[in-house]
Amino acid sequence: MRFPVEMMCKILKVSKSGYYHWLQSGPSKLWLENQKVTALIKSIFKDSFQSYGSPRIKTELETLGYKISKPRVARIMSANYLFAKRKRKFKATTDSKHNYPIAPNLLNQNFEVSRQNQVWVSDIT
Repeated sequence: MRFPVEMMCKILKVSKSGYYHWLQSGPSKLWLENQKVTALIKSIFKDSFQSYGSPRIKTELETLGYKISKPRVARIMSANYLFAKRKRKFKATTDSKHNYPIAPNLLNQNFEVSRQNQVWVSDIT
């Protein structure tokens, strides 16, 4: 279903003359530049294995000769769902070299029993 222009303008709260002017004028210089920069940002982001955020991409764009702010790069990245993957530092969670008492292994992988409730096992993982 197509909306009549009058109804669409009323819903969007714009004048009919403003709508027709927008329709005739075509894309703005800023929109065209954003399209060009978006393609570059996507390329840089892909080449960085999705690890670069807006500060690094801004630096890369400046080396290519583009004068652009970090918030603008961040806005474009956010609009295109480009989020840097963060690498976490490895943290060892097990301390094998401790002086705590270790429970003896009484079963030794022998789980066959002659009656119920003779042997209980569990797993902490």
